[in-house]
Amino acid sequence: MLYRLRNIENQIFFFINVKLKNRILDLIMTNITHLGGALFTICTTLALSLFASAPWKHAAFMSLVSLSLSHIPVAVIKKTYKRLRPYLVLKQANTYKNPLQDHSFPSGHTTAIFSIIIPFVVTIPVLGMILLPIGLTVALSRIYLGLHYPSDVFAGLIIGTLTAFSVTNLLA
Repeated sequence: MLYRLRNIENQIFFFINVKLKNRILDLIMTNITHLGGALFTICTTLALSLFASAPWKHAAFMSLVSLSLSHIPVAVIKKTYKRLRPYLVLKQANTYKNPLQDHSFPSGHTTAIFSIIIPFVVTIPVLGMILLPIGLTVALSRIYLGLHYPSDVFAGLIIGTLTAFSVTNLLA
């Protein structure tokens, strides 16, 4: 059963990482992936929570809290479950400049993007039409760039989303 699941996951990985590869997606994915990075997520949520007006200010504050809290389980899981990144394991995997060397599971970028967008979607629901596709594209970019397996991304999406919903329920 585990072998079958791993095989299905590898097929999904290769479809996104190898079959979809093209110059346009290379440009999009290598840039959009940074929206889930520490620099963007921390600076954006901090700046909006300090300088924006309501309701943006409160949504940004909840995002900042969610971002901070969501990375506790990510750090613990990465240290506990030391999964190698796909480009280090799968010979045909594509990867790009400066690939990460730490552990793969779960995806920190995916956790981060969902932990910051969900409080905005809860506060201003119409933003979901823009933010959710952006979050999903960031998540897909992690597979496209050969840095994560689909289960890494799925776990990050779940951790970020659950943390964000918990924070919004406590602070709303």
